[in-house]
Amino acid sequence: MTVLPDPPLEPAPAPEPAQPAATRRRLPVRLGPFLAGLAVMLLVVLLVNTLRPQPAPITHGDVQQAIASALASQTAPPPQAELVYAAIRPSIVQIDTNKPDAAGNDQGGEGTGVVVTDQGAVMTANHVVENATTITLTFADGTKSPGIVATQDPTKDIAIVTPAQPPANIPPALLGNPGSLSIGSDAYIVGNPFGLYGSLSAGVVSGLDRSFKRSDTGQLIQGLIQVDAAVNPGNSGGPLLNDDGAVVGIVTALINPTKQDVFVGIGLAVPIDVAGGAAGLPPY
Repeated sequence: MTVLPDPPLEPAPAPEPAQPAATRRRLPVRLGPFLAGLAVMLLVVLLVNTLRPQPAPITHGDVQQAIASALASQTAPPPQAELVYAAIRPSIVQIDTNKPDAAGNDQGGEGTGVVVTDQGAVMTANHVVENATTITLTFADGTKSPGIVATQDPTKDIAIVTPAQPPANIPPALLGNPGSLSIGSDAYIVGNPFGLYGSLSAGVVSGLDRSFKRSDTGQLIQGLIQVDAAVNPGNSGGPLLNDDGAVVGIVTALINPTKQDVFVGIGLAVPIDVAGGAAGLPPY
């Protein structure tokens, strides 16, 4: 067997020279549109802030007002008695009278009344003006006027007195509902005890539907409201008031077992609906 010689080896091809890596091309950044958009946004923000109402600067007065408001919210309201008195005070009338005594000599007397109409009609207890030769009315503004008895009802001890020369402005009292009273309800009386003009006393309703017989005439008066708010000479004819400052009765008497004209805890008032009917006034 003939052995053929191996063919001559061909030299391996020389490696191709390495190509340099492709250089990355950076895209050019276009700053113009970006900057333009940013400028527009800034302009919009500036315009919004400019057009938006700006709060006024806080002044020393603002601080003082805020402090005053905070303190006012913590201040207790005035007592109810104070509010009741403020409501009735412009309508209270002092009544001074002269009456003949047993010997025929004039004796001075005093009592209270309350304005109940726009024309200045004054409601009071009948015994305050009964048999009076002169009546002088003194209103809350200090105005004085002779009084003329217009209506009397001795069975209810109620009278209406009109001023001969009424003041220009006389606010009538607000009339309330005595039917809303119960034992324990607040009771206020304003009058002129012993000539002390516009005095206020406070208490409660102690009883209802009481009766009282006048010692001078023997007249029995029924359906009265009993109160423990102080009643003294000069209070007669004055208003009994509820929590709203409305008149619910007219003071007619006090009871004292010692027969002295000083208060010992029992005052009596005619309900205002009965008093108004007796005086010929329309229903409250």
